[in-house]
Amino acid sequence: MRQRDDMTFPFEEYERRVRELRERMAERLLDAVVITDPENLMYLTDYQTTGYSFFQALVVPLDDEPFMITRHLEESNVHARTWVEKTRPYPDTGDAIQKLLSALREFGLYGKNVGYERNSYFFPAYHQDSIHTNFLDGRLMDCFGIVEEGRVRKSPAEVEIMRRAAAATEAGMRAGFEACEAGVTENEIGAAISAAMFRAGGEPPAVMPYVVSGPRSMIGHATWEGRTVQPGEHVFLEVGGCFRRYHTAMMRTVVCGELTDVMRQAQERMKFALDEVHKQVQPGLTVSDVDNLVRNIINDNMVGASLITRSGYSIGIAFPPSWDEGYIISLKQGDSRVLKEGMTFHLIPWMWGVEGNKTVGISDTFLVTADGCESFFTLDRDFVLKPASGKAAGSTKPSAAAPPRAAKANGEDHHHEHRTDHRKNQGATHAESD
Repeated sequence: MRQRDDMTFPFEEYERRVRELRERMAERLLDAVVITDPENLMYLTDYQTTGYSFFQALVVPLDDEPFMITRHLEESNVHARTWVEKTRPYPDTGDAIQKLLSALREFGLYGKNVGYERNSYFFPAYHQDSIHTNFLDGRLMDCFGIVEEGRVRKSPAEVEIMRRAAAATEAGMRAGFEACEAGVTENEIGAAISAAMFRAGGEPPAVMPYVVSGPRSMIGHATWEGRTVQPGEHVFLEVGGCFRRYHTAMMRTVVCGELTDVMRQAQERMKFALDEVHKQVQPGLTVSDVDNLVRNIINDNMVGASLITRSGYSIGIAFPPSWDEGYIISLKQGDSRVLKEGMTFHLIPWMWGVEGNKTVGISDTFLVTADGCESFFTLDRDFVLKPASGKAAGSTKPSAAAPPRAAKANGEDHHHEHRTDHRKNQGATHAESD
């Protein structure tokens, strides 16, 4: 490993990650692992590229120096970003799997027990068929999840990077609030959110923001398509900010007009779910415990809505097509895994079918601490109310004289002073980015 001081984390962080990976390899009697998942490559080495549709792999031997197989063009990322010293690139006209096999021979790993990520998006079946056909003297073993065991609990250094992502998330959401008004297109709102995230130091997220208005909010995983927001309609926003490939995400709802009693009830139900999570979640609860807590609150409503998906998912490192780590842990029923300090989740107590034709959401990204949990955000949770009139009524720009206001329950202020506040896993609506 080549020591350097210009990576996302201190060099010692990467040494620890590789050391712990090797401990898990030894437990599974593996002589080497072939890591192909882009998030896992980033986690172990700081390697990243948008060219991950081409085969690339980090080979980590149990007792020898790791090496990478990459496309020639992507080899520059290895040298510019990572601690990896040994590379074996292949040309665009070459055979990536033959290059991998020849490197395994070169470094004495032919005939050994070699693990590979069978469920990786970017180790397709035809590549796996090829290596199984040609790696005859050794033993190939599925080790999917061996890196994720380390990723699921974030170190203090990772949490600080996620706070940088959270700053971009909040900046984008605030810009979305300002941009939302009757007469504005969903595209304009999406542009405002994106620009604000990037100006706040955010980097390209795994998924661009979700912006849907009115009846379009009932369409699963829909986002802006040029529709104009109409007076009296609501706008559903879900924003995932990114910094160094780490993400945080939040949902909020804007109402261009008065808040109906039904919408107010929906708002208070979701806020109650979030408050209860911050009161009760701590290490030792199971994944199913948390899901049941949220699901029971949301489904116990008088507005005709339901929670039709998981109630949250692990979040951290991500590349397109999804910003979540739900394939590592999703908050869903029947999962007995135990929450531990350092886990991070996007909690999504959103409501589908309010008044029959509305999806609304208020969500949070939180960190499990030693004795509870805390939010990455400070932004108020209430629905944001904007005037029913706007561009549709002759205005040419969002009104500076009428800043967005939060919808308060029963006329009272409800401030949230405390900070407590696959991809691979299929979801049913835009309300979860997977």
